[in-house]
Amino acid sequence: MAIKKGDLVRLILEKFENSIEAQASDRRLPPYVFDGTGEVVEISGNYAQIKFRVPTPTVWLALEQLEAVA
Repeated sequence: MAIKKGDLVRLILEKFENSIEAQASDRRLPPYVFDGTGEVVEISGNYAQIKFRVPTPTVWLALEQLEAVA
């Protein structure tokens, strides 16, 4: 199932670990990134901009590292 703008998604830890995105990020990512869901606000190429339900800035993550949540 293709992820699209407005979808709720979660980050798949196994696909994020050791990725270029993980290497470029602070290793102490907060739990909500892995345990919670975020909303796709924009898609550009192979990346999606994700807004989490906590008051934090949005983040760009690779689409292959995300899965849609019902």
